[in-house]
Amino acid sequence: MNGYTVAVVGTGPDPSNPTVEGFAMGYRHAEAYATDDRCELVACADIVRENAEAFAATFGVPETGVYEDYERMLSEAEPDVVSVCVPPAIHRDVVVDCARSGVVSAVHCEKPMADSLADAREMVRECRECDVQLTFNRQRRFGAPFTEAKRLLDDGRIGDLTRIEIGWGDFYDTGAHTVDLAGMFNDEHPAEWVIAALDYREEDVRFGSHQENQMWAQWRYENGVYGVLSSGEGSDFTDAAFLLRGTEGVVRINVEGGPMLELERGGERSPVDVGTETMHRTGTETDRFGSHYHDRAIAEVFDALEEGREPTLSGRLGLNTAEILFAGYESVRRRGRVDLPFDADDHPFEAMVESGELAPEPSND
Repeated sequence: MNGYTVAVVGTGPDPSNPTVEGFAMGYRHAEAYATDDRCELVACADIVRENAEAFAATFGVPETGVYEDYERMLSEAEPDVVSVCVPPAIHRDVVVDCARSGVVSAVHCEKPMADSLADAREMVRECRECDVQLTFNRQRRFGAPFTEAKRLLDDGRIGDLTRIEIGWGDFYDTGAHTVDLAGMFNDEHPAEWVIAALDYREEDVRFGSHQENQMWAQWRYENGVYGVLSSGEGSDFTDAAFLLRGTEGVVRINVEGGPMLELERGGERSPVDVGTETMHRTGTETDRFGSHYHDRAIAEVFDALEEGREPTLSGRLGLNTAEILFAGYESVRRRGRVDLPFDADDHPFEAMVESGELAPEPSND
């Protein structure tokens, strides 16, 4: 047997047919574990037994390692590492139970962290108190377009960073990646305030959570750098997914109709080589559902465990992103700026929908 035993909670349905109800992220995690010879996948749990059985057959999990009840799985299989791939609303319960189990050494959870800032903080607190390593699958941190952009920043190629502009994706789901990457570009400085506005006229529910149709958010980090995100209509205010503005130049990631990474200095724009890697994949994947970026994230889980250090995907750093996301929705609810840190026990956006303050029309899909 290899060094670490691994279990997956929330295997999901057939990964060949992903929907907004489930992307079968458990399969992506399992494919990544299979590339690391330091571990062995020994158990899985899903409330739909057929899903768990199909997952087990795909990855060679023994029949005795198939469960519908993850708590029973924890007590009987006693895994060292658990991947949590259930919807965000359930993250807190599963992660805290893993931390308190007394057998789990590390939890690797899907993003977004949780459906409230209070739950996100509790997960981090419980894992810290139980001496359990907690990471979140923000795998894009390991993609060449982003690591090379960070290298350009660190090398001073655009002077001092002043503003990060994001014109890709949404605020809550994709934002768990994009705002996280903004934090990475800005050396993990926390934000000091957030102000935002949104539009939600057509219902859009993803993985059990409402997702706005259009949003504008601005925040300022404690070191004076600004972040700006535009989602939905109007997000094309930039000509790239990310613009990193500095005192002496600009870095663009995923340029519209252009290179994946571009450096601009003195009015001259030039591409930066990132090989075949994109914002989503390395470009070398064959016959697999996931991305090699997941492999790098899983490797970081084990590297950090073995080296006794904080992972780059740690829950503590994840809270910087969670605070910005929930403060953005709280700003909409308050109709004003939210200074950080702030406290909220609920998901402000979900609460506004539930109260009727936001009343989207049913989707035409």
